[in-house]
Amino acid sequence: MKVPLSLRVNGQAVTAEVEPDTLLVTFIREQLRLTGTHVGCDTAQCGACTVHVNGRAVKSCNVLAAQMQGAEVTTIEGITPADGSMHPMQAAFKACHGLQCGFCTPGMVMSAIDLVTHWPHATEEQIREGLEGNFCRCTGYQNIVKAVAQGAKAMGV
Repeated sequence: MKVPLSLRVNGQAVTAEVEPDTLLVTFIREQLRLTGTHVGCDTAQCGACTVHVNGRAVKSCNVLAAQMQGAEVTTIEGITPADGSMHPMQAAFKACHGLQCGFCTPGMVMSAIDLVTHWPHATEEQIREGLEGNFCRCTGYQNIVKAVAQGAKAMGV
């Protein structure tokens, strides 16, 4: 038996029917075809699936799509400005070489935006602590930390 679902995704109204056990990440990737949100561990430990739900970073492999009734969900695709340019945090990751293979990058960027929105003047230690739930297997994190600090300045938060 499917469950009706109405929410906003990246500013657009979405209505669908989902199985009660459908994870938000599965709904985003398979039904909405927004594949920037990655599935890494399926246990909410790696952060590759991070999206924003009502303005807060959430690991979408750890919540059911049906729980999103009436919610505002923003994926990595939804942070792009209207002119098609990169979000300031994405630009900072590029400028600071805060990525290598790119698999963790969408979740890392979404977590970084949430982090600096709530801690606009975060220290290096606070940035590292704030990104603790996001794993990158390619970098040494130093450039990611630099990118988050630079992205915060560019966002003007």
